[in-house]
Amino acid sequence: MTAAASPDAPLWQPDQDRIATAGITRFQSWAAERYGAPADGGYAALHRWSVEELESFWAAVADWFDIRFSTPYERVLGDRSMPGARWFPGATLNYAEHALRTADDPARAHQPALLYVDETPEQTAVSWAELRRQVTALATQLRELGVRPGDRVSGYLPNIPQAVAAFLATAAVGATWTSCAPDFGARGVLDRFQQVEPVVLFTVDGYRYGGKEHDRTATVAELRRELPTLRAVVHIPLLGTPAPDGALDWADITAPDASASTADGSDASGAGADGSGEAASALAYEQVPFDHPLWVLYSSGTTGLPKAIVQSQGGILLEHVKQLGLHCDLGPEDRFFWYTSTGWMMWNFLVSGLLTGTTVVLYDGSPGYPSVDAQWGVAERTGATLFGTSAAYVMACRKAGVHPGRDHDLSRVGCVATTGSPLPPDGFRWLHDEVAADLWIASVSGGTDVCSCFAGAVPTLPVHVGELQAPCLGTDLQAWDPQGHPVIGEVGELVVTRPMPSMPVRFWNDPDGSRYRDSYFEMFPGVWRHGDWITLTDRGTVIIHGRSDSTLNRQGVRMGSADIYEVVERLPEIRESLVIGVEKPDGGYWMPLFVHLAEGAELDDALRTRVARTIREQLSPRHVPDEIIEVPGIPHTLTGKRIEVPVKRLLQGTALDKAVNAGSVDNLELLRFYEKLARERP
Repeated sequence: MTAAASPDAPLWQPDQDRIATAGITRFQSWAAERYGAPADGGYAALHRWSVEELESFWAAVADWFDIRFSTPYERVLGDRSMPGARWFPGATLNYAEHALRTADDPARAHQPALLYVDETPEQTAVSWAELRRQVTALATQLRELGVRPGDRVSGYLPNIPQAVAAFLATAAVGATWTSCAPDFGARGVLDRFQQVEPVVLFTVDGYRYGGKEHDRTATVAELRRELPTLRAVVHIPLLGTPAPDGALDWADITAPDASASTADGSDASGAGADGSGEAASALAYEQVPFDHPLWVLYSSGTTGLPKAIVQSQGGILLEHVKQLGLHCDLGPEDRFFWYTSTGWMMWNFLVSGLLTGTTVVLYDGSPGYPSVDAQWGVAERTGATLFGTSAAYVMACRKAGVHPGRDHDLSRVGCVATTGSPLPPDGFRWLHDEVAADLWIASVSGGTDVCSCFAGAVPTLPVHVGELQAPCLGTDLQAWDPQGHPVIGEVGELVVTRPMPSMPVRFWNDPDGSRYRDSYFEMFPGVWRHGDWITLTDRGTVIIHGRSDSTLNRQGVRMGSADIYEVVERLPEIRESLVIGVEKPDGGYWMPLFVHLAEGAELDDALRTRVARTIREQLSPRHVPDEIIEVPGIPHTLTGKRIEVPVKRLLQGTALDKAVNAGSVDNLELLRFYEKLARERP
């Protein structure tokens, strides 16, 4: 497609061949014959059916993707209440069995399941057979350590193949996985892992980032001291150091003969080093109930201990095959890359690419080393077909004048997907102009809370600038006004009015469910309120305006902070910004804009005038900031999201140790600026 001819025209439109061959098109035709889905009406009709007939839709998904229930389910949805919906009661299955079943295909067993790259030119492929062999060895070791279904296994690991194998082995034995990236300090890790009391810790000795080695041996020693429930530590010598006393060495427990003896003592020694032959028989998948915990994810935890979010084996399996196989249109011929770390839900989502037989691309390193366009280099080197990144990275490339399509062979990239924050309209245009004109741009929005997307990619729909293509299948996404009435074409609260399989089964250490209910169901009982401002347009697309709990309310007009960032950060002098609306005790309202300037820029009167004029003319005269203040940097969570609510609390006079959980912030010193500012202001 060429560029849009009018402001309202699509930026991209799939051609008829793409629509006809998309998995979602084939699924709709098949489901129409077998499950009563609408044969006509396109995606809109399919989506309407998917939320109005939840049981038929999710039964169809399970059937289409050949989900292997070792015991059958009694019905699809035993209880529709939120929270508390019971999905597929009676069913048993195993997530890892589905993630590794491509290894059963002789034609594909020796093709890459994983491609691993880092900041060096080297690239490592791990075949499906080899991945299963490693998982077999690890699962055997876990069972020998006494790990049983429901026990927690933790990883303090970067985005490396060993992390994938450790997670799959954990799932295979029915234990529950949880992970943190090694750039988390000890306090941040302990705030998470101490809640769930892991029995095994997989860890590296350090990691490489930005061309430097970062030693983590002291942090690991502290984790071992402060996690008394640990029975074993598995050492992965990424920097080459020997295993510390009492730790198991990764190489020893995953050696080619390590899985030769199964947990019951039988012999599976007929396998070669590539994992072929009889080794597969050594991997016994624990068949667990549909709602059995698969992993524990964590909220940012900026204002207290992170929420420990428990999601189920079956719920994640169903949600992810739907999302990856239908919405992302992934299959065995694809290579799936998303820049992420093990501390962000996108790592879990990325690994689930294995469920669709897709080769998963793992990258461990800085997104901008040795140059800003490093991620595009990863896509070129690995032949990625779906390139996932953050909206912030796209905008950083735009600011830096990067030309990915000119400087890299991106001919295999069919889709660029973004998340983490709303992709501004200029980001859409830049991708279209600088990557490829015929590019499917999928801005998606969801959350750690469901480890999936509420709205985003649809391969058969057009892409409009600044808009997500549509709500996802099986997701009854609505925008509600404060009275709980659905609105179209107006800003409202993002709500989901019917259950999704990947909604948390519970929070850890929340025995009465009160923290879970308070997090999502307090504003609208029985309805999931996510905490985002959105607009559902009359053409069915979705616009994300930012977090509703940091809403800017000037003279009764509400606006999301993302709208401010989008227009301000177009200015070349502004590297990043943070806008806060502060209710004052006297009833007044103070809205400062904090700006982190580009190198060489100066916040003089001329720049302040340009910023104010830009907001007034392009956005809203009511939302021109009261002050524009230069800051040394913008604080983020450890997963890269701007910290707004804790800064607001600091500006309202809350002490730093009460306003924010120090272990959740990328640079605590940056927050001291805001604390000092609050003290100095009258």
